[in-house]
Amino acid sequence: MLFGAVETGGTKIIAAVLDENRELLDSIRFSTGTPDEAVQMLADFFTEKKVCAIGIGSFGPVDINQDSENYGMVLDTPKKGWRNYPFLSELKKRIEVPMLIDTDVNCACLGEITYGAAKNLKNVIYITIGTGVGVGVCIEGETLKGMLHPEAGHILLRKHPDDEFKGICPYHSDCFEGLASGPAIAARTNTPAELISADSKIWDIEADYIAQGITNYILTYSPCKIILGGGVMEQPHLFPLIRSKVSSYMNGYINTKQMNSLDDYIVPAGLLGKQGIIGAYCLARKAFYMEEAD
Repeated sequence: MLFGAVETGGTKIIAAVLDENRELLDSIRFSTGTPDEAVQMLADFFTEKKVCAIGIGSFGPVDINQDSENYGMVLDTPKKGWRNYPFLSELKKRIEVPMLIDTDVNCACLGEITYGAAKNLKNVIYITIGTGVGVGVCIEGETLKGMLHPEAGHILLRKHPDDEFKGICPYHSDCFEGLASGPAIAARTNTPAELISADSKIWDIEADYIAQGITNYILTYSPCKIILGGGVMEQPHLFPLIRSKVSSYMNGYINTKQMNSLDDYIVPAGLLGKQGIIGAYCLARKAFYMEEAD
């Protein structure tokens, strides 16, 4: 059997075909473009490959409530043409196989707990810090779904005393994403993050904001592991700074094995950039076996 996996982003879409052993057999990548064009390209690709089910990790906000009449609809996104677009139902019109959809970061978290850095753990947080800040949450092995999905990249943070930058989020200004995303770093310094030297004081500010976010997630979700991904986290010198600041913010309040071993608790992604596609593959398998059970 072959399974289809999709990861949609603001600028590109990746579609892949994997077999039952998780071996990647084929993939395509194309610009996000208009939703109708994207859906048709996905349908053509997966029809030709004869996949038995499809899992989708989508940029958000997206309706991931399977009981909702709008399940699979991209909601109030700034992405031109995609606002209130019934993504899942349009794809189902073109290819009739079982499908499930979740957010891109939830899928990344699902991939990591199934095959990656958090394998065999059920309660895990995945944070991506890049073009934006997104947080995927798995509780008891399932991605968290409620009124919508976690928008924990927009929690409000205390401003660092040395930071005069007002933030770039059009909704909240100085939320996590507004202060610590890749574009926020570039706007603050007029330099892309990957070109900033490791000894720049900006990294102390960046680590402080990430540590504040992580501290909030520890206290609210109580995860067994925290995984950091995204372009900004390709700066390896950030990890020790973040762990040190998390320890300082927690101030001994929680005394567990994880909190006493932050090197093993706050870690980089284990699937080397493929966590989103692998998570979508996990969704495809779930969709297939749910249909079989019915």
